[in-house]
Amino acid sequence: MKIFGAQIGSIWEDPAATLEMAEPFIREAADQGGSLICFPEQFATGWNPASRLHIQDRSGSIVSTLRDLAQEYGIAVLGSFREASGTGPRNVCIVFDKNGDELATYAKCHLFTPAREDEYYVPGEAAGIFTLGGMSFGIAICYDLRFSGLFSAYARKGVHAMIVPAAWPASRIGHWELFIRARALEHQVYVIGVNTTGRTPVDNYNGHSLASDPVGTVIAEAGSGETTFPVSLDRDTVDRAREAFPVARDRKPHLYTRLSETGSGE
Repeated sequence: MKIFGAQIGSIWEDPAATLEMAEPFIREAADQGGSLICFPEQFATGWNPASRLHIQDRSGSIVSTLRDLAQEYGIAVLGSFREASGTGPRNVCIVFDKNGDELATYAKCHLFTPAREDEYYVPGEAAGIFTLGGMSFGIAICYDLRFSGLFSAYARKGVHAMIVPAAWPASRIGHWELFIRARALEHQVYVIGVNTTGRTPVDNYNGHSLASDPVGTVIAEAGSGETTFPVSLDRDTVDRAREAFPVARDRKPHLYTRLSETGSGE
């Protein structure tokens, strides 16, 4: 199957204008036979955790527009937004299928404490998994990429590919590629990282979205500008990688637990 990443910037704190700008990217992906198009973290507003603007529930304009666009162009759409919840705002990713039906949601588990994101959002505590084209997809958001345990949990749930929408700054872009390839290789999944681009009041972003196959090889990448990029996925590739190196079978979780609980001299 073929999916697309949409590496775009945001019209700062103007979701209506940004969503209008995003529509041609969705149309292009659909016209090229894509099954899914994925947007960066909080792309409709720009990543700005301190902002109290545009915090919406799932009946709000951002979510409803994504749903309508998925239905109009007949392609699954993944986007993220600031969700109002009973416990406080959350950084949430949502996916709609080509009919506009909700496939999955995921609230960012690891909030970016260096930028005090944890002071503004409530962390998620559940996986976000959906099935499309016979493949199982998991969702992580930006800073989640640094935490191998989350990807390990998804791999144990049988996902074949991970989608990672992000607002990853230019100053740490080297980490971005390293983590995407490492997570793909160590958990034998595709990892598709979709980053934003452009300068905002919060930071500077230079894109470099990329996808890695289950053996850590980069199979698609974007430059620094706004663009869509296709990624071809094949479940058999995942199965072959896992058969060649049965890492999941050879894990020793009981040993890891014991080692973490005992002293260095025991």
